[in-house]
Amino acid sequence: MTRVYVPATLGMLQKLVDVGELDAVGRTAFAVTAALREAYTSGDDDELAEAAMVEAARASLRLLAAEPESGSFGSRRVVVAADVDDATPRPDLDDAVVRLGGAVPMSAVASVHVDLSEAEDAVSRAAELVDAADLGDEEAEFALGDAEDHQLAWYATQEIPFLLQLL
Repeated sequence: MTRVYVPATLGMLQKLVDVGELDAVGRTAFAVTAALREAYTSGDDDELAEAAMVEAARASLRLLAAEPESGSFGSRRVVVAADVDDATPRPDLDDAVVRLGGAVPMSAVASVHVDLSEAEDAVSRAAELVDAADLGDEEAEFALGDAEDHQLAWYATQEIPFLLQLL
């Protein structure tokens, strides 16, 4: 089993609840891989897992930029932590990137991590500027830093439907 961190949006989270599985965009997720371990000269498993989750949260910004949320959800990063059997490292893309063998069933989901409402303005701005930050724009990098300063809140699997109802 491999713990993976799947970037998502609140709309994707709703589909997970409705359908019972999450089909990650491009079957892309993030995990503690051998390449990630090599990239860090120090750090325990928890710190490496946090690094993988940060990468997934940044990928969630890209999903928000591609398809801005509609309705009452607003702009919040979402990361789904799941334990899967089939995750293949993709060091050609980045140290923590893995390709999932298929959709992630609800039974594999360990937890969900979502921004609180206080983060929405910073996340919305970061989603608009994530591509510019990738190209080295300093102002855009600061905007991403502002969003990343907000910690994702942890939710147990059984809390997901209630979380979505409250948004």
